[in-house]
Amino acid sequence: MASDDNDKIRVSRGFIDGIPHNRALGMKVVEMRRSEATFELPYDEKLVGNPDTGVLHGGAITALVDACSGASVFAALTDWKPIATLDLRIDYLRGGDVGRAIRCRAHCYRLTRNVAFTRAVAFHDDEADPIATSMGTFMLGTKPGGSKKS
Repeated sequence: MASDDNDKIRVSRGFIDGIPHNRALGMKVVEMRRSEATFELPYDEKLVGNPDTGVLHGGAITALVDACSGASVFAALTDWKPIATLDLRIDYLRGGDVGRAIRCRAHCYRLTRNVAFTRAVAFHDDEADPIATSMGTFMLGTKPGGSKKS
């Protein structure tokens, strides 16, 4: 297996195993390719936003889109560096179907020295029938720990 494949596997495991929120939601990495990621959020009744309809909560879909978009940034980088979401605009177009998993495919379409730009779509079977679409920006090279006062 090539080094690039090992890196993608390590990144994808990190997005699920290393981020408790993603793990708690039950997210799964479906595919990682250069500058692209596909994640899945299985349907779970504990994630339902409206018990009358059974539709998954928008916050769970937001978490899916954010995680998948961030993974696409990591998949685009040639050297590992920490990232942070700067902005994530999501347009919800319809509710997901009750009882069905939701997939998200994200693409990092531009990297600058300090910022990455992404597009993503959440869907069931066909990206042409989206549940939600998004555009995101991610800061590159963030430093953990924040600023320290002297």
